Amino acid sequence: MDAPELGPTGRPLREFPVPAPLADHGPARIISMCNQKGGVGKTTTSINLAAALAEYGRRVLAVDFDPQGALSAGLGVQNYDVTTIYDLLLNPKLDPHEAIQPTSVEGLDVIPANIDLSAAEVHLVSEVAREQILARVLRRVADDYDLILIDCQPSLGLLTVNALTAAHGVLIPLESEYFALRGVALLKETIDKVQERLNPSLELDGILITMFDSRTLHAREVLERVVDAFDSQVLDTVIRRTVKFPDASVAGTPVTQFAPNHAAAEAYRTLARELVVRGAVA
Repeated sequence: MDAPELGPTGRPLREFPVPAPLADHGPARIISMCNQKGGVGKTTTSINLAAALAEYGRRVLAVDFDPQGALSAGLGVQNYDVTTIYDLLLNPKLDPHEAIQPTSVEGLDVIPANIDLSAAEVHLVSEVAREQILARVLRRVADDYDLILIDCQPSLGLLTVNALTAAHGVLIPLESEYFALRGVALLKETIDKVQERLNPSLELDGILITMFDSRTLHAREVLERVVDAFDSQVLDTVIRRTVKFPDASVAGTPVTQFAPNHAAAEAYRTLARELVVRGAVA
């Protein structure tokens, strides 16, 4: 009997079926894209996973929760002189629907952010139940979507705690590089604290290896160590390094539209299918 073909994680290669269409939509499951280290592919993953799920007929709301506003730019939406997530956090009377903007991808909407969001922690620190302000905002739009994806900033501050308190699940993009690996224990500690004190239903949906270059021994060793340490929590899908991602970002469109037949686009479709199979997405 032939040995099974192995995937990049060293486990047998799995095929994930195309998800069936949904008969109806909502209420949304909320996932926070979280890692306190910058440059690990959080925003790239948020944009392209959201777009891939929208291709499969899911209604997705992407929430830009990073003052750099990279998600808004990467999806080509306006983030100045418009209502942003910062306005919604500070003014509970505002209707969150006013901040939602459509994208070029059918079924994918965005709540944008800009540099104003960097002042939010200062304003929120004296608020009652300050960790739950984002949850209250998203509750008002959850019935309109199947998934709400929060693109967090690279920190473990009050904004990230708000995102984890609002979420049902966490997805951790992890660059296949040693320093990225070191920060995962600290992030897991934060997730555990939020789970214990603020959000008992919070789950780790998976660790996604990004920027993987199979030609380097270092990347392969890091991937092996992550799988040894976290086992089934590491997703089978691995996102490889390619210039198509920055090219798509400059164009303000997901790679699934920019280069629909490229391996990078197919990798995010595979990720979308895997998360449906795992039950992280409807």
